[in-house]
Amino acid sequence: MNKNRVWGHTELAVLYFPYMQIKSASTRLGVMIKRDEELLADLKRAGYFKGQRTFTPRQVHILLDHLGDPENWDI
Repeated sequence: MNKNRVWGHTELAVLYFPYMQIKSASTRLGVMIKRDEELLADLKRAGYFKGQRTFTPRQVHILLDHLGDPENWDI
């Protein structure tokens, strides 16, 4: 996974939830972000806003720090 590029919300969601429908995966990632107050606060400090559809490289690193690398998720 290239951590140093802009990633779409849906692109990342599908990596984290490969066995879900695309819309469901995207919704699930959004819920995870909203429910994790520390993650949401860190993302906001990095310029994240509600409705944002892409993540900057800095925001991707924050997501990976909080959620882990999707390639290492044991599904």
